[in-house]
Amino acid sequence: MLRPQFAPRQLAHQHLRLEEELGVLCWNTQKLTLDGDFRRCLTRLMGQFPTALLLLQEAKLTVDRRLHLEGWSYAVSPNIQTHSHLFGVLTAARCAFDEVAALLSHTRELNFATHKSLILTRHPLADQRQLLVANIHAINFVRHGLFYNEIAALKRELFQHRGPLIVAGDFNVWNKKRRRYLSDFCWEVGLTQAVMEDPHHIKSLFRQPLDFIFYRDMTLRSAIAIDTDVVSDHNPIYARFSLAEKPG
Repeated sequence: MLRPQFAPRQLAHQHLRLEEELGVLCWNTQKLTLDGDFRRCLTRLMGQFPTALLLLQEAKLTVDRRLHLEGWSYAVSPNIQTHSHLFGVLTAARCAFDEVAALLSHTRELNFATHKSLILTRHPLADQRQLLVANIHAINFVRHGLFYNEIAALKRELFQHRGPLIVAGDFNVWNKKRRRYLSDFCWEVGLTQAVMEDPHHIKSLFRQPLDFIFYRDMTLRSAIAIDTDVVSDHNPIYARFSLAEKPG
């Protein structure tokens, strides 16, 4: 049975401060998480782009050893597990986790007979609200109706939350019909797309971008797609937000 993995750190009680900006780095890592070149690239990126939330898809971890993210807590929702490794989505943060919900798609991908995973994490804010973060690797290689059902299931989860919200990841919307499903989902949940600078660096298929960061009840300060010289087959995307509530 696949179980979520959670690695807390000593200072995991820290709340997100409203006066500080929140940097979010999102990346489909193509299972390179344990690779030395990838780790060096990630360290360099987080130095250049101040990051409080790290959202990875296709993360690879060893079963018996913690991922080396000094000073971070993280949670993993695996969709594949072997004797020695886990694979799935990973959310890491420099703040507390109030709740973690690791979910699998109802449908298996036809070509590989595996589920896709997503993870919902709640993080406390200094004003007693919670930030909900949904990190998703959407299902692929299935009929569009099954893809729609998975998006609808996520929508039902998000409808229960009131307050700041980030939904990000690899959505596998590689044609217009899937993209329309995603647009309808964002409209119904009240999400806004973080439009990236240098969008040509975003991984695309059939001229459709696959990776997105959406948000609600926050102010977007900047967003950029980052060229990493093909460390993974996807490039990371980054957005910086203000969490302070708007007056009035």
